[in-house]
Amino acid sequence: MTQSVKKQMEPGRYLASFDTMSLPHIFTDVLVLGSGVGGLRAAIDAADHAEVMVVTKQLASESCSANAQGGVAVVLDSNDSIEAHVKDTLEVGCGLCNESAVRTIISEGIERVNELMTWGAKFDACDGKLLYTREGGHSRPRIVHARGDATGAELVATLIAEAQVHSRIHILEHTYAVDLLTRDGVCHGAIVHNATKGRMMVWSRQTILATGGAGKLFRETTNPSVITGDGLAMAYRAGANLMDLEFIQFHPTTLYIAGASRALISEAVRGEGGILLTKDGTRFMPNYHPDAELAPRDVVSRSIIQEMKRTGDTNVYLDLTHLGREVLEQRFPRIKALCGEFDIDIARDRIPVRPSAHYTVGGVASDLDGRTNIDGLLACGEVACTGFHGANRLGSNSLLEALVMGKRAGAAAIGSLRKSTKAGPYSMAYTVEKGRASAIDIADVEMSLRSLMWRQAGVERQEFGLITADERTDFWCKYVIEREFDRPVGWDLQNMLTLAKVIIHLARERTESRGCHYRSDFPKRDDVNWKRHSSLNRSSGEVKGV
Repeated sequence: MTQSVKKQMEPGRYLASFDTMSLPHIFTDVLVLGSGVGGLRAAIDAADHAEVMVVTKQLASESCSANAQGGVAVVLDSNDSIEAHVKDTLEVGCGLCNESAVRTIISEGIERVNELMTWGAKFDACDGKLLYTREGGHSRPRIVHARGDATGAELVATLIAEAQVHSRIHILEHTYAVDLLTRDGVCHGAIVHNATKGRMMVWSRQTILATGGAGKLFRETTNPSVITGDGLAMAYRAGANLMDLEFIQFHPTTLYIAGASRALISEAVRGEGGILLTKDGTRFMPNYHPDAELAPRDVVSRSIIQEMKRTGDTNVYLDLTHLGREVLEQRFPRIKALCGEFDIDIARDRIPVRPSAHYTVGGVASDLDGRTNIDGLLACGEVACTGFHGANRLGSNSLLEALVMGKRAGAAAIGSLRKSTKAGPYSMAYTVEKGRASAIDIADVEMSLRSLMWRQAGVERQEFGLITADERTDFWCKYVIEREFDRPVGWDLQNMLTLAKVIIHLARERTESRGCHYRSDFPKRDDVNWKRHSSLNRSSGEVKGV
């Protein structure tokens, strides 16, 4: 591809040969990419004043948000305080939190959760009083949960029901967002691929990214298969600033059984008193941190890895048997059912667990209204980075952020409509040399990439491994990135490779250990050189191969 064509297109690559004028066109005021808590909340706010289209990769009810077990961290208890929640968040964020973002999101989160309850969300309660759980890094119980361990599903169901009330919200399911449409530094929507209708141009005056993170980049992950970093990769190609993407949070306890998905075993289990043991029954977390099992997630994850190395075992064990069958059946029905499928009775048996990639802490740099450096493009939820989480997310702060920033992004999009004009259509022709896509075993490259990222850019990192990962992904990029694919699995792979290159680059650059970024060759925190955010965009030219 010539540089002149790249400049004309701006995003650089739409992953297939076409002329935009030959495709079907859809027009909307606000386009929301993603149907998790952030995207749905943004759509609801925007729909009070404009036409909104929500594009989602699968069903609207299927997202990382819907899988969230733990709950929402929010100050509703009279024994709690905003200051205490702020303090806990700042401490876990290891010096990189944006304190303004922390205070805003925690303060406004109270209203957002109360609003959800007026819309019908039912959080677990006893005798009319909400039940609160404590998780790692929190100084007191403040996590509200629903259906025991199905909080995300309750939130998403509530928001979908509220969205269906709005005649201005149109949800397009089973639709893949291929790339953003940008021209002269302004986002005008996206090219999408519907499972039955094929490629379409969705022109919008404001576009909100709410596509989630990039958990599937790692072999061991709690994320569903659709979380391949699409929004992050699209934003990078469009020239958006990416921030702090070396910070990938690994959840300490996911079910580790051959044949089972790496299902999350909620941190709330440890909040209720679950303990971690080695195969011989030795409790080890008190040796690593005074808060033991309730230490911050990065500490617990690294401690488990150390114990696995010491014992030569592939996992450790989570013991809940002392909590009693009645408590477990009431509080953790989904976990009980899941483990039961593999003949594990959690009231009697220990659960084999190990860390897995869970949350993308960094993302598209955005302000407290969700605005990015690209006009017409906003971001909220896991795909965005406001600095709220710093270098490590405090447990159950993510749904809180998605609720608050979803509303803020929706409101900001409406505020910007007055200054924007109707988008498109305009003609863009793009041709790529027809590659032998059939010669690539996409599944094999993807699994190789995920395995590589787990080994070299996982819980523990060091320079030699990161160099190896950089060289290997650079080689794969040479025959994958510029290849033409006509279906989502190929686009997934291209997006995953793009994000892998970015994460590896930033992980090599940050020569310290902070939060959930741990370098065994630089094990100390370095506030002199690294108490700052990392940032890059496509125009900087720092990441080769993509």
